Order: sequence, then C-alpha cells, then structure tokens
Amino acid sequence: MPPAAPNGPPDARERTARAALTRILEPGDEHGGRWLREFGAEDLLCRLTSEDCAAGALPGVTGRRVRGLRARAVGVEPERDLDAVRAAGGRFVVPGDAEWPSQLDDLHDARPVGLWVRGRPDLRMWALRSVAVVGSRACTPYGAHMAACLGSGLAERGWVVVSGAAFGVDGSAHRGALAAGGATVAVLACGVDVVYPRGHGQLIGRIVEQGLVIGELPPGDHPTPSRFVMRNRVIAALTRGTVVVEAEYRSGSLVTARSAQRLGRCTMGVPGPATSGLSAGVHELLRGESMLVTDAAEVIELVGDMGELAPRRTGPVVPRDLLDPAGRRVLEALPAGGALAVRDAARGAGTTVDEALGKLYELHSLGFVERDGEGWRLTRRPRIGSNARRGGA
Repeated sequence: MPPAAPNGPPDARERTARAALTRILEPGDEHGGRWLREFGAEDLLCRLTSEDCAAGALPGVTGRRVRGLRARAVGVEPERDLDAVRAAGGRFVVPGDAEWPSQLDDLHDARPVGLWVRGRPDLRMWALRSVAVVGSRACTPYGAHMAACLGSGLAERGWVVVSGAAFGVDGSAHRGALAAGGATVAVLACGVDVVYPRGHGQLIGRIVEQGLVIGELPPGDHPTPSRFVMRNRVIAALTRGTVVVEAEYRSGSLVTARSAQRLGRCTMGVPGPATSGLSAGVHELLRGESMLVTDAAEVIELVGDMGELAPRRTGPVVPRDLLDPAGRRVLEALPAGGALAVRDAARGAGTTVDEALGKLYELHSLGFVERDGEGWRLTRRPRIGSNARRGGA
C-alpha cells in the first residue's frame, strides 16, 4: 500500500519527528514505513520513546525488536542533527515538502523517512530528468572511460547524472558530468557531512558545490554493507533509468538495476568483453529485459521524451553505395580480370544491351570502368570525382 498523501506542508514537529526517526529506523525498514503510514511520525516517535510502549503497540515485530528500537531512541537529539545539517549548508527534506521527489513514493513502505541534502539546487526539479550510472568499484580503464563518457554526454544534453560517489564507475560518472559543467547527484550510504570513501573528499566537495549530495542517514552516521544495499533502491527510484557499466555477478550495481526493474524504470547495460568477469553481471542483465546502450544518445532515446532519438548508426559509405541499382548490376557483371563485351555485360546484369551500354558510359565517367578494345573492364584504381554523388541519383 502506498504511503498516504500528506494533507499539507509538514510542520516543524513533523520534521523534527522524522529527523529523530532517521536515527532509529534503518533505511528501507518496511515495518517502520508501515508504522509511519499508520501512526504518523509524531505518534510513532512517541511509541518508541514512551516508557510504557509495549510490543503490541508496534505490530508485526517481536518484543525484542521493539526493545532494540527503543534502545536506539534513547538520547536521540533531532534538533542537534537539524542544526548540524544547517551548519553544513544543508537541509532535511521530507514528504510533503515542495522539494520532495514524488517518485520516491513508488517505494511504498520502503520509502525514505526523509532525505538529508547538501547543495543549492532543488532536488525534485533535478530528479525529473535524471539517469543513474552505476557499476563496479574495481572497474577497468574501459569501464572508467565509458562511465565518464556517459556522464559528460548526459550532462551536455541537460540530464542529471545520479550515482553513489564510490570508487570506480560511480566516481568516473560524477567526474564526467562535472567536467562537462553539468549536474550530478551523489546518494550516500552515510551522513551527508561524512566523506566516504575518504579518497573522494575532493570529489564530494565538488559535487556539493556544483550539484547535490543526499542521504537517508543523519549527520555523522557511518556506512555499513547493508546501508549500501538499501541506498541503491533510492538511486533506482529517484531516476528515470539505470545504466550499469561493468558489474560482476555479485555486485551492488545489479541490486540497483533489479530495483529499477521492479519499479518499472528502464534498465540498461554497457557491454564489455565476453571474457571479462567484470562485465558478466551486465551481460546477464542484457540477456533479460535490460537494453544495450553504448553512449548517452542511446540512453536518452530510452528514457527521454518522444522524438529524442539516437542518430542512425551506419557503416562507412563506399563509392559503390552511390550507384543506382542498375549501375551496380552492370558493374558487378564485369569480371575481376579481363574485359567483357557489352552483350555479355548486359546478360550478366539482366538488362538490355542499350541500357548496359548507357550504364557503362556512366560508370566510365565516374572512374569505375574503362574501354578495352571492343569490351569493357574494371579500372585498377577507380577515380571518384566530385560528380560521383550525382551518379547515385
């Protein structure tokens, strides 16, 4: 059941209660999401902090689980967290805010309690035209190159690039967007004031200045393996589609792609060498319902508006492609070595002698053939002049 639509903008008490709940409930906790929907943020917080809260007051979990949540609730100071995010130049966005991306509601009871945000742009507006680019942390130079090209190509076309700020593909996608002077959003599995990974301190700082850094966890909170997994559902829900660039069979990037599939979003993969273990997970996606893409134009064709088509892909045009069908048939009738009489050329081309003779003179003017006594032969080096295109009319 989807979360109930808020009756109006959240007041200060609702925001404070939700800020407190981000310290108590783990991201993606569907029991917590159901309680939040049924009781509201203030009532739920009261049930978790009240001394007489019994197991029956929070249905669907054991008394041991309730005691664990209540232990987390002890000493929670939401006002301090709200002050901390403001000091870092950020804010706390909750359902009902004008900035809340409504597509996150597709997660139903796994919807974030709220999002801690750093950066100046409006999250909801940026998410309307956004694409996730994710992949392996230990990517190859090919994977890093493709991620950067996708990031810059999407940014140049006015799309927001969303990723997780991790090493490898994530970082390359962010850098590609930043290098193009474009928009990018980093979704963290920790507090938005925490630099993780530490080696990406400069990158995350640039994203804060030029884009947005968001997360479900309150300021100062640390990442864990399960939080990385649950973070991926936000990346999938926030964007119109997810592109995977290099992923092994057991990869968090595949979790993002499968979450996107469950949500009805477009999933795409960039193919790699068939022998590469780092591309094995991508190839498995492509054997299913995902679409193969090789550049930003192909991504936009799948997730963009009607008429945003990728350019048609064709091989190189050779001189013979410019000939009309009758001219090609006559040319093909001539042997690779030696000359051929006009009558034999006409027979080979399936046409009349007069038409064959006319086409031979056209081919001669274009440099494809030459006279050889009473017959015609192929020139050794066709001389294709500026009038060749007119021969294909």
